[in-house]
Amino acid sequence: MERILHDLRISETITPFGVGAVVDVLGESLIAPDTSWWDRKSAPEITCERLLARLGPGVLRQAPSHSGRAAKETAHLLYWRFPAWRFCEQCTTLSKATGTYKGRWSNTCKCGGTLVPMRYVAVCQKGSHIQDIPWFTWAHRGHDAGVTETVQFCRAYKELKFVRSSQHGEGLSSLRVHCNGCRRSRPLSELVGKESLHRDNIRCNGTQPWEDPKPEHACDHRLVAVQRGATGNYIADRLSALDIPEERPQSAENADRIRSHDLFNRVVADNGGPQAEFMAGVIAEEVGVTPEDVLTVAAGGDDPADIPLLDLKDGEWAAFLKKLESRRDHGVGDFVVDGWRVPTDTKWPPALTDRLVSVGQVRRVREVRALRGFQRRDADADLIPADLGPDRKRKPVYPAIEMFGEGIFLRFDEDRVSEWESLPEVRARADILVQRRKVSQWAHRLDAPEPRFIALHTIAHLLIRRLAFASGYSSAALQERIYANSERPDRTAGILIYTAAGDAQGTLGGLVRLGAPDRLLPMLLAALNDADVCSNDPVCIESDHQGSSQLNLSACHGCALVSETSCETANRLLDRQLVLGGGNVTGFLDNVLDQVRRRKDV
Repeated sequence: MERILHDLRISETITPFGVGAVVDVLGESLIAPDTSWWDRKSAPEITCERLLARLGPGVLRQAPSHSGRAAKETAHLLYWRFPAWRFCEQCTTLSKATGTYKGRWSNTCKCGGTLVPMRYVAVCQKGSHIQDIPWFTWAHRGHDAGVTETVQFCRAYKELKFVRSSQHGEGLSSLRVHCNGCRRSRPLSELVGKESLHRDNIRCNGTQPWEDPKPEHACDHRLVAVQRGATGNYIADRLSALDIPEERPQSAENADRIRSHDLFNRVVADNGGPQAEFMAGVIAEEVGVTPEDVLTVAAGGDDPADIPLLDLKDGEWAAFLKKLESRRDHGVGDFVVDGWRVPTDTKWPPALTDRLVSVGQVRRVREVRALRGFQRRDADADLIPADLGPDRKRKPVYPAIEMFGEGIFLRFDEDRVSEWESLPEVRARADILVQRRKVSQWAHRLDAPEPRFIALHTIAHLLIRRLAFASGYSSAALQERIYANSERPDRTAGILIYTAAGDAQGTLGGLVRLGAPDRLLPMLLAALNDADVCSNDPVCIESDHQGSSQLNLSACHGCALVSETSCETANRLLDRQLVLGGGNVTGFLDNVLDQVRRRKDV
């Protein structure tokens, strides 16, 4: 096999060129095999107990890296050629054969022409498998003009051609696979139908291209022909965690205090009776919770479904709150945060200071990102793990990277948020995205678009756009992490905007210095002022169906969108109206700009 040397960024080994992804490199089409093919000696281990606790038993390893030019002995990752079927640009021969030059395999045909990968591959509809289309078999099946029966006995394996003929029209009808042996010719227009491969009796082999086909891997799901570079061919399932001291959420500590109370057993024994309600009120008063909290714990708890990302965010939220309480942080670890209360003097508009209660200057933070697996074509398809090794006794290896950075954490007042999102017009506005998320085939992977999430998510985008002008980092280098969920045991309402890189570039101080009170509040007011008028208004502000799958309301590239790599939801679930108001909707920061402008007029 020809050895191809090509450099990738370490972050690209997670996404978009992680395990199972098809990569175009120097005219070749390659696919990355699972981590069981990695040389573990050259792949350094990364530690992050918080992340592994959610991923399950395993090992986090970073892909081999090097500095300078790649050489023969340089540690590297293996990539397989896929698809194996290629055609010659010069003589149009279609085959799996590879040319040779001085005894070495090369990507050239015997005629000297360059071999080009076929543009279509077969993807399993629900099993997340991908494979070559058997072009010789496919070309001799079906019913084409002038040929009424399937050719069963052709042996001209070396006579297959991939040709273009304008006599048959344009588009896929003009692209044909032609056999010079039996004169059979079939257009690609017969390939792309949903049931086309099934009608031709072409079945899924139940494996990935780097795996050996095995009878026990047979897959019952049907294949569909797709372009090899289609976005849906690879849906990475990655998870990231901040490396912080794992703090217990307040709800967990309250539950422990409730269970340890002397009267708790009597509440459980009465099982919802009148005595249980009375005892629950006594416990609640002494512990400092509500009677409903006591009854919920006595009934065995009523926690939401365990979602790894939300579970990680719960611990991070608790850690940030503890840091904000301690104010100045004299720590020297990988999680250093200075906290301060938002000043409530007359210098700043009350509509802002009543809602934004505290800010943390994150001087140092470590983030670990890992690839859990991937899916193909459908978000409901089977998840293929990142490690498919045959040895099930050893711990699986998850591709991972560690990033160091700095950031700004903003905490909003829970009472104000709850009061605002209880307004009927606010809930009705957010319900538009709730209903669209339900009918979308893949949007259930996104956060629940409740009002607080949409508003804080949009504020984060507006602030990222403004910070890019003053921080020294591009907007693509800034990341967001939204803590906005009312259905968790501990309600969250906060934003983390941070930058992270694989070296010291992520901690240069350009972002964290903007978290000081005299810098951040003017920056936030400027961000809101930028979003008050969009270059696409009035179309944008009056819209409720923008973005992919119409999962944005009043938000477009002129006002609220940022680089998709910076956003947790890939520029979806945004709305300026829920921030600044509009129509009959009251925005979360509705009166902030009005108060600022009235002061200037005075």
